[in-house]
Amino acid sequence: MIGQGEIVKNGVQRTRGPLGTVLVIIPTYNEAENITPIVSRVRSSVPEAHILVADDNSPDGTGKLADQIADADDHVHVLHRKGKEGLGAAYLAGFRWGIERGYGVLVEMDADGSHRPEELPRLLGALSGADLVLGSRWVPGGGVINWPGHRKLLSRGGSLYSRVALGLPIRDVTGGYRAFRRETLQGIALDEVASQGYCFQVDLAWRTVQAGYKVTEVPITFVEREHGESKMSGSIVREALWRVTMWGLSSRLSRPSRPSRPSRPGNA
Repeated sequence: MIGQGEIVKNGVQRTRGPLGTVLVIIPTYNEAENITPIVSRVRSSVPEAHILVADDNSPDGTGKLADQIADADDHVHVLHRKGKEGLGAAYLAGFRWGIERGYGVLVEMDADGSHRPEELPRLLGALSGADLVLGSRWVPGGGVINWPGHRKLLSRGGSLYSRVALGLPIRDVTGGYRAFRRETLQGIALDEVASQGYCFQVDLAWRTVQAGYKVTEVPITFVEREHGESKMSGSIVREALWRVTMWGLSSRLSRPSRPSRPSRPGNA
């Protein structure tokens, strides 16, 4: 167990207990070249962690490869989905799968190696005193490798716009390398989440902050994929811009607004 911490917020004391078993959720769609090495790197970096490959019926056989890996390793599991429904839907399915089976920590990680498994121990270490830990490219010590200038501008600009529009105290709002406590996910109304891509990451971060949970950022180095194709598209960017703008306007016009603040497990 990684440890526990205690906080007092708005007069309410809450103790963070031991984290429990870690589940690393890796969504895949046509990641046949990447799935074996990424699973191997996670198993080497955090041997006690379990892995859930959430495959969207990849035409290139990623799901079958994942099954073969799982057959040889009881720490690896595969969730076969009917088709390509987007990153957000895959993570939500993975969260539900993990929560139902009692995992204490649920981690988001890309299949392409851009989120380095070797940095996962630092995220998990920081989670002992937080409810959500973000692997951040835009805090001191963080960075990106092999990104062209326009990608850096898009990422930095998206995070800045989201911070300003939603009043978020987070430097890397759109980053997708994250470790959640199970109780955090249970407390942010996951059933109401319908966003995808960049927007999905913004949505979950905003819900977490609004619900009063503690968010910590730790620096990571993001490495652009070497194999396969990026899932980034103009439609994902447009969705993020539209949704963040609407959320920001709604938040200013009527407070409180979505996301709702359900009671949090563990409050005393």
